[in-house]
Amino acid sequence: MTNQIAPVVRPKVLVVDDMAANRELLQGHLDDLGYEVREARDGIEALEAVAAEEPDLNLLDIDMPRLEKAHPIRRMIPIVILTASNDRTTKLRGIAAGADDYLSKPFDSKELLIRTKVLLRQRALNQRLDATEGVLFALARAIEARDRHTIHHAERVGRYAEAIGAAQGLSHKDGELLYQGGVLHDLGKIAIPDAILLKPGPLTASEFSTMRQHSVEGERICLSLRSVSHYLPIIRHHHERVDGTGYPDHLAGTDIPIGARITAIADGWDAMVSDRPYRAGLDEDEALRRLRQGAGTQWDAGLVRTFVDLLDGGLTRRVTESQLAAIA
Repeated sequence: MTNQIAPVVRPKVLVVDDMAANRELLQGHLDDLGYEVREARDGIEALEAVAAEEPDLNLLDIDMPRLEKAHPIRRMIPIVILTASNDRTTKLRGIAAGADDYLSKPFDSKELLIRTKVLLRQRALNQRLDATEGVLFALARAIEARDRHTIHHAERVGRYAEAIGAAQGLSHKDGELLYQGGVLHDLGKIAIPDAILLKPGPLTASEFSTMRQHSVEGERICLSLRSVSHYLPIIRHHHERVDGTGYPDHLAGTDIPIGARITAIADGWDAMVSDRPYRAGLDEDEALRRLRQGAGTQWDAGLVRTFVDLLDGGLTRRVTESQLAAIA
């Protein structure tokens, strides 16, 4: 019987160098440190090796970091540039291209040990954070599945919010946050009883008060998770109104975070045009009339104009087609 809870897994390190002698030297050092080492001679072999089995750390002597960091999953793999140059400009160029650290040739075994240990710890942390986010997104989609009327609602809200952000000139990174925040915006509904969430009729004042707690509950679920802190303003404030009569904090105007103002429009639109247990969805003309009517009171007027322009340009069709393609 063993006292070991989990099997020991050797970290996988990919060494990329066009000189066989350098690869052998590094392999010797890394073997002594207990790492599983694979080798590649150039960028093409390196990319093939990464695609075949993702390493925990890349040691590269070539200008390849930008290719790795552009990939949505591989960007999380730490990269160390191996350089024979002590030129500061060369090192800064490597870091600017996406490298996490650099090592100077000839290698110092103690420095190699310390630098690789730090980066592998960072890699393990990132993997745990990714796993946590994955659970939250799975939970958000499970919440939708409780009600056949809201299947794919959060996905559409995320896509609408992402499109508004792009039209407003926000960065690609901000667009990703808007999409992900849109998917998570109703996470707190996990705390709402089915009798209220799925009620086939209007809610009583008491039931509506309970329903309004979902934004606070969603924030509470995510509050201790640093990896999702960017989404908290969207989760908590997507039911605020620009006239200050929303909930939970009665924020008004630009005091409402922009991500929440954008998501509120995306959420409101999709709710209006979708069927609910107590009513059929509105046709788009009526939903547009209500959207314009609420501009400046319920929703940010400038963002409503942006969204209406996107709708005129076929946004609803594009989002629907992308959903159908994802399901197929």
